[in-house]
Amino acid sequence: MLEVINDFLSGKVLIVLMVGLGGYFTIRSRFVQFRYFLHMFSVFKDSLRSSAGQLSSFQALMLSLAGRVGAGNIAGVGIAVTLGGPGAVFWMWVTALVGMSSSFIECSLGQLYKRTDAEGTFRGGPAYYIQYGLHKRGLAMLMAFLLLVTFGFAFNGLQAHAVTHSLNNAFGLDTTYTGLALAALLGLVFIGGIKRIASIADLLVPVKTLVYIGVTLYVIVLQFDHVPAMLMTIVKSAFGLDQAFGGLIGSAIVMGVKRGVFANEAGLGSAPNVAAVASVEHPVAQGVVQAFSVFLDTFVICTCTALLILLSGFYTPGFEGDGIALTQNSLAAVVGDWGRMFISVALALFVFTSILYNYYLGESNLRFLIGENRKALMGYRALVLALIFWGAIENLGTVFAFADITMTLLAFVNLIALFLLFKVGMRILRDYDDQRAAGIKTPVFDSAKFPDLDLDRQAWPANPPAATKAQAEPHGVPAAQR
Repeated sequence: MLEVINDFLSGKVLIVLMVGLGGYFTIRSRFVQFRYFLHMFSVFKDSLRSSAGQLSSFQALMLSLAGRVGAGNIAGVGIAVTLGGPGAVFWMWVTALVGMSSSFIECSLGQLYKRTDAEGTFRGGPAYYIQYGLHKRGLAMLMAFLLLVTFGFAFNGLQAHAVTHSLNNAFGLDTTYTGLALAALLGLVFIGGIKRIASIADLLVPVKTLVYIGVTLYVIVLQFDHVPAMLMTIVKSAFGLDQAFGGLIGSAIVMGVKRGVFANEAGLGSAPNVAAVASVEHPVAQGVVQAFSVFLDTFVICTCTALLILLSGFYTPGFEGDGIALTQNSLAAVVGDWGRMFISVALALFVFTSILYNYYLGESNLRFLIGENRKALMGYRALVLALIFWGAIENLGTVFAFADITMTLLAFVNLIALFLLFKVGMRILRDYDDQRAAGIKTPVFDSAKFPDLDLDRQAWPANPPAATKAQAEPHGVPAAQR
């Protein structure tokens, strides 16, 4: 029964929601992900500036990448190719392309409606923009609960399962002991709260990402002559035009969208929780940064994994096996046995930071549901660690189906909320556009311009200092070219 529900929700509803509404956001925002693509890099550079007492925009980006870049980028891509053929990669690209606009809108709104807690730290996310933007407390509570269950519990079990079984395949390590070690290490980090989690992500995410990209690019360069033909195979297979994969067009679309969403999380409502934590001058700036993270996750990292698999010669149509084994054996087929070990170590790092991110999402939404209840937070922490250990040693077929269902429900609630708040998103985007057109390099948000919105005036003060606004672009560069 669970599988039937999952097939309907993630195989039909999810595709319509993600691609349909993502396409709508793209058109209505005048293709914001294309207009601001080059601007993403300058905002990314500016994000490196730290902010006293708050997380920087760069730290929020690393934290969101910690979640986006996880098992989905290795195991998820392997599963998509196994079940959907090379064409699944194309539909992952499509999902990411329209998902960039969805992520832009949700993260901008996450920033806009953030609140300052008792410790002076920013908190926000879908539950906050549903409550303060739509004024629907019940729907906000449902969203917070779905985020808690999906990320805090289900996804953490899946991530733990992926890494312990990968280490078992590569090194013969007992899943019980690796599960215990993983839970113990994570417990030490959990104690430090969001700032310790962010500092760990700040250190590990760039390292793990660059090393993984470097190794996969090495394999791709070794077989560069075959890359153009393989890219053509991916495109042709997506539309059933490749004879070898013609029968997989339906599976290619379903698996491409499903695994694409799992990998980049655009539109799920997860990224706004960490995007809201950052201290930025304008909500749209964080939206731009987070749209860039979707691009990096799917178009760079997932594509590297897909080409690694497809160019290795190990993969053949009708391959039976799990996604992790496919990726491990594909790299080993090119570089030798150390490739299998490398994938396991890379996956371990990916999963470690991803679980930290998932834990924080769960904790943040638990705080929204029940407030600052220390006993409940300690109980949540203990339950997460227990589920991580359980996931490490159990078969998670049923949990995977359950996670897919809750993920689709998350997308449904969040995307409907984004649709209803889209006009607000467009208002702050126009404000950002107007300031950049006027030559302002770093637009500043003035809450006095939006008196009708229920905002935290401590987070977004009225009439911010004019000195900050005076950072203008060189006047010789037309606004349209910036």
